[in-house]
Amino acid sequence: MSIKIDSSIQMPISGRPIFIIGAGAIVRDAHLPAYKKANWPVEGIYDPDQGKAAFVAKQYNIPKVFESLQSLLESAPDDSVFDVAVPASALHEILPLIPVNACVLIQKPFGENLEQAKHLLAICRSKKFTAGVNFQMKFIPSVIAAKKLIDAGTIGHLHDMEIRMNIAHPWQLWPFLFGIPRMEMLYHSIHYIDLLKYFFGMPKTVYAKTWQHPKQMQLASTRSIIMLDYDKPIKAHINTNHGHEFGIKYQDSFIKWEGTHGAIRSSLGLNINFPEGIEDKFEFVVLEEGNVPEWKEFKLEGSWYPDAFVGSMADLLCYAEGSSKKMITSVDEAYRTMQLVEAAYLSSESGGTPIPENF
Repeated sequence: MSIKIDSSIQMPISGRPIFIIGAGAIVRDAHLPAYKKANWPVEGIYDPDQGKAAFVAKQYNIPKVFESLQSLLESAPDDSVFDVAVPASALHEILPLIPVNACVLIQKPFGENLEQAKHLLAICRSKKFTAGVNFQMKFIPSVIAAKKLIDAGTIGHLHDMEIRMNIAHPWQLWPFLFGIPRMEMLYHSIHYIDLLKYFFGMPKTVYAKTWQHPKQMQLASTRSIIMLDYDKPIKAHINTNHGHEFGIKYQDSFIKWEGTHGAIRSSLGLNINFPEGIEDKFEFVVLEEGNVPEWKEFKLEGSWYPDAFVGSMADLLCYAEGSSKKMITSVDEAYRTMQLVEAAYLSSESGGTPIPENF
Protein backbone atom coordinates (compact mmCIF):
# COMPACT_ATOMS: atom_id res chain seq x y z
CA MET A 1 0.00 0.00 0.00
CA SER A 2 1.42 3.36 -1.04
CA ILE A 3 0.67 6.10 1.50
CA LYS A 4 1.53 9.74 0.91
CA ILE A 5 2.72 11.72 3.94
CA ASP A 6 2.30 15.47 3.47
CA SER A 7 3.01 18.13 6.10
CA SER A 8 2.90 21.17 3.81
CA ILE A 9 0.76 24.23 4.49
CA GLN A 10 -0.74 26.93 2.29
CA MET A 11 1.46 30.02 2.25
CA PRO A 12 0.30 33.55 1.41
CA ILE A 13 0.97 35.00 -2.02
CA SER A 14 2.78 37.88 -0.36
CA GLY A 15 3.75 38.87 3.16
CA ARG A 16 2.84 41.99 5.11
CA PRO A 17 5.00 44.21 7.30
CA ILE A 18 4.85 42.76 10.81
CA PHE A 19 4.83 44.90 13.94
CA ILE A 20 5.27 43.01 17.20
CA ILE A 21 3.83 44.08 20.55
CA GLY A 22 5.75 42.20 23.23
CA ALA A 23 9.32 40.91 23.39
CA GLY A 24 9.06 37.92 25.71
CA ALA A 25 10.52 34.44 25.37
CA ILE A 26 7.78 33.22 23.02
CA VAL A 27 8.57 36.05 20.58
CA ARG A 28 12.31 35.48 20.81
CA ASP A 29 12.22 31.68 20.55
CA ALA A 30 9.23 31.04 18.27
CA HIS A 31 7.63 34.04 16.53
CA LEU A 32 10.77 35.67 15.19
CA PRO A 33 12.52 32.44 14.09
CA ALA A 34 9.30 31.54 12.26
CA TYR A 35 9.05 34.86 10.44
CA LYS A 36 12.72 34.70 9.54
CA LYS A 37 12.24 31.21 8.12
CA ALA A 38 9.23 32.38 6.08
CA ASN A 39 11.10 35.49 4.94
CA TRP A 40 8.40 37.84 6.26
CA PRO A 41 9.52 41.39 7.11
CA VAL A 42 9.39 42.40 10.79
CA GLU A 43 9.50 46.19 10.72
CA GLY A 44 9.21 47.11 14.38
CA ILE A 45 8.77 45.97 17.96
CA TYR A 46 7.56 47.45 21.25
CA ASP A 47 7.77 46.21 24.84
CA PRO A 48 7.43 48.20 28.09
CA ASP A 49 10.85 46.76 28.92
CA GLN A 50 12.88 48.74 26.41
CA GLY A 51 16.05 46.81 27.14
CA LYS A 52 14.36 43.52 26.31
CA ALA A 53 12.92 44.94 23.08
CA ALA A 54 16.32 46.34 22.06
CA PHE A 55 18.01 43.00 22.72
CA VAL A 56 15.52 41.08 20.61
CA ALA A 57 15.65 43.70 17.83
CA LYS A 58 19.42 43.43 17.65
CA GLN A 59 19.29 39.64 17.62
CA TYR A 60 16.85 39.58 14.67
CA ASN A 61 17.81 42.78 12.85
CA ILE A 62 14.47 44.50 13.48
CA PRO A 63 14.93 48.04 12.16
CA LYS A 64 12.83 49.94 14.71
CA VAL A 65 12.34 49.67 18.48
CA PHE A 66 9.44 51.90 19.51
CA GLU A 67 9.43 53.82 22.78
CA SER A 68 5.66 53.58 23.13
CA LEU A 69 2.80 51.47 21.88
CA GLN A 70 1.16 54.57 20.43
CA SER A 71 4.21 55.40 18.32
CA LEU A 72 4.27 51.85 16.92
CA LEU A 73 0.58 52.00 16.02
CA GLU A 74 0.94 55.42 14.39
CA SER A 75 3.97 54.37 12.34
CA ALA A 76 2.56 51.11 10.96
CA PRO A 77 1.21 51.31 7.36
CA ASP A 78 -2.36 50.25 6.59
CA ASP A 79 -1.37 46.80 5.33
CA SER A 80 0.51 45.87 8.50
CA VAL A 81 -0.17 42.83 10.65
CA PHE A 82 0.05 43.36 14.41
CA ASP A 83 1.48 40.41 16.32
CA VAL A 84 0.18 40.92 19.87
CA ALA A 85 2.25 38.65 22.12
CA VAL A 86 1.38 39.79 25.64
CA PRO A 87 -0.12 38.10 28.72
CA ALA A 88 -3.87 37.56 28.39
CA SER A 89 -4.52 40.07 31.17
CA ALA A 90 -3.19 42.90 28.96
CA LEU A 91 -5.26 42.19 25.85
CA HIS A 92 -8.29 44.24 26.91
CA GLU A 93 -6.07 47.33 27.15
CA ILE A 94 -4.16 46.84 23.91
CA LEU A 95 -6.74 45.63 21.38
CA PRO A 96 -8.95 48.78 21.60
CA LEU A 97 -5.92 50.90 20.62
CA ILE A 98 -5.25 49.03 17.38
CA PRO A 99 -6.68 50.72 14.24
CA VAL A 100 -10.05 49.73 12.76
CA ASN A 101 -9.89 47.04 10.03
CA ALA A 102 -6.42 45.93 11.14
CA CYS A 103 -4.96 42.46 10.64
CA VAL A 104 -4.12 41.06 14.09
CA LEU A 105 -2.58 37.85 15.43
CA ILE A 106 -3.20 37.46 19.16
CA GLN A 107 -1.10 35.22 21.40
CA LYS A 108 -3.17 32.63 23.25
CA PRO A 109 -5.06 32.36 25.56
CA PHE A 110 -7.94 34.57 24.42
CA GLY A 111 -8.36 36.16 27.85
CA GLU A 112 -8.05 34.68 31.33
CA ASN A 113 -11.62 33.39 31.47
CA LEU A 114 -14.74 33.13 29.34
CA GLU A 115 -16.07 36.53 30.38
CA GLN A 116 -12.86 38.20 29.19
CA ALA A 117 -12.95 36.16 25.98
CA LYS A 118 -16.47 37.41 25.30
CA HIS A 119 -15.29 41.01 25.81
CA LEU A 120 -12.25 40.52 23.54
CA LEU A 121 -14.39 38.95 20.82
CA ALA A 122 -16.71 41.98 20.97
CA ILE A 123 -13.72 44.32 20.57
CA CYS A 124 -12.45 42.40 17.53
CA ARG A 125 -15.88 42.50 15.92
CA SER A 126 -16.57 46.16 16.67
CA LYS A 127 -13.18 47.19 15.26
CA LYS A 128 -13.69 44.91 12.23
CA PHE A 129 -10.36 43.17 12.72
CA THR A 130 -9.21 40.32 10.56
CA ALA A 131 -7.98 38.48 13.63
CA GLY A 132 -6.70 35.11 14.68
CA VAL A 133 -5.46 33.64 17.94
CA ASN A 134 -2.13 31.83 17.93
CA PHE A 135 -3.30 28.29 18.62
CA GLN A 136 -0.46 27.05 16.50
CA MET A 137 -0.42 23.38 17.56
CA LYS A 138 -2.64 22.59 14.58
CA PHE A 139 0.33 23.51 12.36
CA ILE A 140 2.97 21.24 13.88
CA PRO A 141 4.23 19.23 10.86
CA SER A 142 3.22 15.89 12.40
CA VAL A 143 -0.28 17.18 13.21
CA ILE A 144 -0.70 18.47 9.64
CA ALA A 145 0.42 15.09 8.29
CA ALA A 146 -1.93 13.24 10.64
CA LYS A 147 -4.90 15.44 9.67
CA LYS A 148 -4.31 14.84 5.97
CA LEU A 149 -4.06 11.06 6.48
CA ILE A 150 -7.25 11.06 8.54
CA ASP A 151 -9.13 13.28 6.07
CA ALA A 152 -8.07 10.92 3.27
CA GLY A 153 -9.59 7.98 5.17
CA THR A 154 -6.24 6.22 5.52
CA ILE A 155 -6.85 5.02 9.09
CA GLY A 156 -10.61 4.69 8.73
CA HIS A 157 -13.04 6.46 11.08
CA LEU A 158 -11.21 8.39 13.81
CA HIS A 159 -12.62 7.45 17.22
CA ASP A 160 -9.82 7.86 19.76
CA MET A 161 -7.34 10.63 20.58
CA GLU A 162 -4.96 10.66 23.51
CA ILE A 163 -2.59 13.49 24.40
CA ARG A 164 -0.04 12.67 27.09
CA MET A 165 2.53 15.00 28.65
CA ASN A 166 4.67 13.60 31.49
CA ILE A 167 7.49 16.13 31.52
CA ALA A 168 9.50 18.58 33.63
CA HIS A 169 8.43 22.02 32.47
CA PRO A 170 10.52 25.09 33.45
CA TRP A 171 7.68 27.41 34.45
CA GLN A 172 10.20 29.91 35.82
CA LEU A 173 10.75 31.07 32.22
CA TRP A 174 7.33 32.77 32.41
CA PRO A 175 7.20 34.76 35.69
CA PHE A 176 3.73 36.19 34.92
CA LEU A 177 2.24 32.71 35.42
CA PHE A 178 3.02 32.74 39.14
CA GLY A 179 0.17 33.85 41.39
CA ILE A 180 -2.61 33.89 38.77
CA PRO A 181 -5.78 31.92 39.64
CA ARG A 182 -5.77 29.71 36.54
CA MET A 183 -2.63 28.27 34.99
CA GLU A 184 -2.11 24.77 33.56
CA MET A 185 -5.35 24.27 31.65
CA LEU A 186 -5.51 27.93 30.58
CA TYR A 187 -1.92 28.40 29.46
CA HIS A 188 -0.82 24.91 28.44
CA SER A 189 -3.52 22.25 28.09
CA ILE A 190 -5.59 24.81 26.20
CA HIS A 191 -3.45 23.81 23.19
CA TYR A 192 -4.55 20.20 23.56
CA ILE A 193 -8.19 21.10 24.16
CA ASP A 194 -8.08 23.20 20.99
CA LEU A 195 -6.53 20.29 19.10
CA LEU A 196 -9.19 17.78 20.18
CA LYS A 197 -11.84 20.30 19.08
CA TYR A 198 -10.05 20.68 15.74
CA PHE A 199 -10.35 16.95 15.03
CA PHE A 200 -13.72 16.14 16.64
CA GLY A 201 -15.62 19.44 16.90
CA MET A 202 -17.38 20.72 20.00
CA PRO A 203 -18.18 18.01 22.57
CA LYS A 204 -21.40 17.49 24.52
CA THR A 205 -19.75 17.88 27.95
CA VAL A 206 -16.32 18.19 29.57
CA TYR A 207 -14.92 16.31 32.55
CA ALA A 208 -11.73 17.63 34.14
CA LYS A 209 -9.59 17.86 37.25
CA THR A 210 -6.50 20.03 37.67
CA TRP A 211 -4.03 19.83 40.57
CA GLN A 212 -1.09 21.65 42.11
CA HIS A 213 2.26 19.92 42.54
CA PRO A 214 3.77 19.82 46.06
CA LYS A 215 7.02 21.31 44.72
CA GLN A 216 5.25 23.96 42.60
CA MET A 217 2.76 25.43 45.05
CA GLN A 218 3.35 28.99 43.77
CA LEU A 219 1.45 27.94 40.65
CA ALA A 220 -2.33 27.44 40.59
CA SER A 221 -1.94 23.97 39.03
CA THR A 222 0.54 22.02 36.91
CA ARG A 223 -1.22 18.67 36.36
CA SER A 224 -4.54 17.96 34.66
CA ILE A 225 -6.76 15.23 33.30
CA ILE A 226 -9.36 16.42 30.78
CA MET A 227 -11.93 14.41 28.86
CA LEU A 228 -14.20 15.69 26.09
CA ASP A 229 -17.44 13.72 25.90
CA TYR A 230 -19.19 13.23 22.55
CA ASP A 231 -22.49 11.56 21.64
CA LYS A 232 -20.61 9.25 19.30
CA PRO A 233 -18.31 6.38 20.45
CA ILE A 234 -15.36 8.77 20.66
CA LYS A 235 -12.72 8.77 23.40
CA ALA A 236 -10.78 12.05 23.58
CA HIS A 237 -8.64 12.84 26.59
CA ILE A 238 -5.61 14.74 27.87
CA ASN A 239 -3.25 13.73 30.69
CA THR A 240 -0.55 16.19 31.78
CA ASN A 241 2.06 16.16 34.54
CA HIS A 242 4.65 18.92 34.38
CA GLY A 243 6.57 17.85 37.50
CA HIS A 244 8.30 14.66 36.30
CA GLU A 245 11.81 15.68 37.40
CA PHE A 246 13.35 12.21 37.24
CA GLY A 247 15.27 12.42 33.98
CA ILE A 248 14.03 11.92 30.45
CA LYS A 249 13.93 8.09 30.37
CA TYR A 250 10.23 7.92 31.19
CA GLN A 251 9.17 11.37 30.09
CA ASP A 252 6.32 11.30 27.55
CA SER A 253 5.15 13.88 25.04
CA PHE A 254 2.87 12.44 22.40
CA ILE A 255 -0.41 12.57 20.50
CA LYS A 256 -2.07 9.33 19.45
CA TRP A 257 -4.88 8.96 16.94
CA GLU A 258 -6.75 5.65 16.49
CA GLY A 259 -9.10 4.88 13.64
CA THR A 260 -11.07 1.82 12.63
CA HIS A 261 -8.34 0.77 10.15
CA GLY A 262 -5.13 2.25 11.53
CA ALA A 263 -3.40 4.53 14.01
CA ILE A 264 -0.90 7.40 14.16
CA ARG A 265 1.49 8.37 16.93
CA SER A 266 3.44 11.63 17.03
CA SER A 267 6.11 12.23 19.66
CA LEU A 268 6.60 15.97 20.30
CA GLY A 269 10.26 16.19 21.24
CA LEU A 270 10.19 19.89 22.09
CA ASN A 271 8.55 19.19 25.45
CA ILE A 272 11.23 16.69 26.51
CA ASN A 273 14.07 18.57 28.23
CA PHE A 274 12.43 21.87 27.22
CA PRO A 275 13.57 24.22 25.71
CA GLU A 276 16.41 22.19 24.17
CA GLY A 277 14.09 19.32 23.26
CA ILE A 278 14.77 16.09 21.40
CA GLU A 279 13.90 14.90 17.91
CA ASP A 280 10.25 14.42 16.97
CA LYS A 281 8.99 11.04 15.77
CA PHE A 282 6.05 10.32 13.44
CA GLU A 283 4.73 6.76 13.16
CA PHE A 284 1.65 5.14 11.66
CA VAL A 285 0.12 1.72 11.09
CA VAL A 286 -2.61 0.62 8.68
CA LEU A 287 -4.42 -2.71 9.01
CA GLU A 288 -4.07 -4.98 5.98
CA GLU A 289 -5.99 -8.22 5.75
CA GLY A 290 -3.73 -11.24 6.25
CA ASN A 291 -0.77 -9.18 7.49
CA VAL A 292 0.52 -8.54 10.99
CA PRO A 293 0.15 -4.82 11.89
CA GLU A 294 3.46 -3.08 11.27
CA TRP A 295 4.26 0.43 12.53
CA LYS A 296 6.22 2.55 10.08
CA GLU A 297 8.24 5.64 10.92
CA PHE A 298 8.38 8.62 8.59
CA LYS A 299 10.86 11.46 8.94
CA LEU A 300 9.17 14.88 8.79
CA GLU A 301 10.95 18.18 8.36
CA GLY A 302 10.36 20.79 11.05
CA SER A 303 8.94 20.81 14.57
CA TRP A 304 6.63 22.78 16.90
CA TYR A 305 9.14 25.65 17.19
CA PRO A 306 9.34 27.50 14.87
CA ASP A 307 7.38 25.76 12.10
CA ALA A 308 3.94 25.76 13.73
CA PHE A 309 4.27 29.53 14.24
CA VAL A 310 4.80 29.92 10.50
CA GLY A 311 1.51 28.08 10.08
CA SER A 312 -0.59 30.26 12.36
CA MET A 313 0.63 33.48 10.75
CA ALA A 314 0.21 31.99 7.26
CA ASP A 315 -3.37 31.01 8.16
CA LEU A 316 -4.14 34.64 9.02
CA LEU A 317 -2.32 36.12 6.02
CA CYS A 318 -3.93 33.75 3.51
CA TYR A 319 -7.39 34.62 4.82
CA ALA A 320 -6.60 38.35 4.87
CA GLU A 321 -5.50 38.35 1.22
CA GLY A 322 -8.40 36.14 0.12
CA SER A 323 -6.38 33.13 -1.06
CA SER A 324 -8.05 31.06 1.68
CA LYS A 325 -11.78 31.17 2.48
CA LYS A 326 -11.45 29.86 6.04
CA MET A 327 -9.23 30.77 8.99
CA ILE A 328 -8.92 27.87 11.43
CA THR A 329 -7.30 30.12 14.05
CA SER A 330 -10.07 32.75 13.94
CA VAL A 331 -11.17 34.60 17.08
CA ASP A 332 -14.55 32.83 16.80
CA GLU A 333 -12.80 29.45 16.98
CA ALA A 334 -10.69 30.77 19.86
CA TYR A 335 -13.84 31.74 21.74
CA ARG A 336 -15.21 28.20 21.35
CA THR A 337 -11.93 26.84 22.75
CA MET A 338 -12.28 29.22 25.70
CA GLN A 339 -15.79 27.81 26.27
CA LEU A 340 -14.24 24.36 26.64
CA VAL A 341 -11.55 25.66 29.00
CA GLU A 342 -14.22 27.32 31.14
CA ALA A 343 -16.17 24.06 31.23
CA ALA A 344 -13.00 22.23 32.28
CA TYR A 345 -12.47 24.59 35.24
CA LEU A 346 -16.12 24.35 36.26
CA SER A 347 -15.88 20.57 36.16
CA SER A 348 -12.68 20.59 38.22
CA GLU A 349 -14.24 22.87 40.83
CA SER A 350 -17.48 20.86 41.11
CA GLY A 351 -15.64 17.74 42.27
CA GLY A 352 -16.33 14.07 41.73
CA THR A 353 -19.30 11.87 42.52
CA PRO A 354 -19.52 11.00 46.24
CA ILE A 355 -19.00 7.33 47.05
CA PRO A 356 -22.34 5.67 47.91
CA GLU A 357 -22.88 4.70 51.53
CA ASN A 358 -22.36 1.07 52.56
CA PHE A 359 -25.54 -0.93 53.13
